[in-house]
Amino acid sequence: MSLIDIHFHGTDKIDIKEAETSEEILQIAKENGDRGVSGFLLTLYPDDPQKMRKKLSIIKKAIAEQRDGARILGVYLEGPFINPLWAGALDRSKFLQPNIDKFKEIVEGFEEIVKIITIAPELPNAIKLIEACNSLGIVVSLGHSDATFGDAQDAFKAGAKLITHLFNAMRGIHHREPGLAGFGLMNEEIYVEVIADGRHIDDEVIKWIFKIKNPLRIILVSDMVKDIGYGRLIKGGSMSLNDIKKRLLNMNIEEKKIERATSWNAKELLKI
Repeated sequence: MSLIDIHFHGTDKIDIKEAETSEEILQIAKENGDRGVSGFLLTLYPDDPQKMRKKLSIIKKAIAEQRDGARILGVYLEGPFINPLWAGALDRSKFLQPNIDKFKEIVEGFEEIVKIITIAPELPNAIKLIEACNSLGIVVSLGHSDATFGDAQDAFKAGAKLITHLFNAMRGIHHREPGLAGFGLMNEEIYVEVIADGRHIDDEVIKWIFKIKNPLRIILVSDMVKDIGYGRLIKGGSMSLNDIKKRLLNMNIEEKKIERATSWNAKELLKI
């Protein structure tokens, strides 16, 4: 069973944040492959548009040069059109208000490798941007967001298909306002990312997600970064997707659901 990790920043040796050449990108791919991952999306942090374009350029070169390692399936833009109220470990000074011209400035010439972008749907003009991304075949993920259930519903109707690391960097579920997390669990069609490393989500909540969420719409991700952080601020994951899979098997979650969540669901989302 091939493992597909759609949300991955880097390994304990090198992170996309510090990579400056295609050779370093290929090093990331090799190390990810050594951990048992077959393919992945390399995930960029929010930054100045020209700096993001520079990263996209070296990733595009690496994809053309790649001969081994985990296959680089494309790029995931985690922002910059996200809400500073829910920055998490991301640099909120790099966030931008949704703007189609700024979006084009970042992705022009790289449309074929940009596969997913995270957008906070409650921000002004976000729905128009979601529609523009959808028209280009770029998957919109909702996250780093203070969205209400209604905001999430509007974004889904506009074409959003995914929720970025469910429960993390978003308003929580309340009995009078289910929010973005509640929408992710209740809507049968939207995909949700789940970081099941035991740090980002409590294990009992992970079990609950697998009990109530449509199993065809759960995607396990590593969100791996070089610097994971400690204390209250979790900067990202430290466990490979392969290790997450083994962990959930040990938790007695149904193997068929885990296999779908580590491979087939991601392939269907990305139309691989």
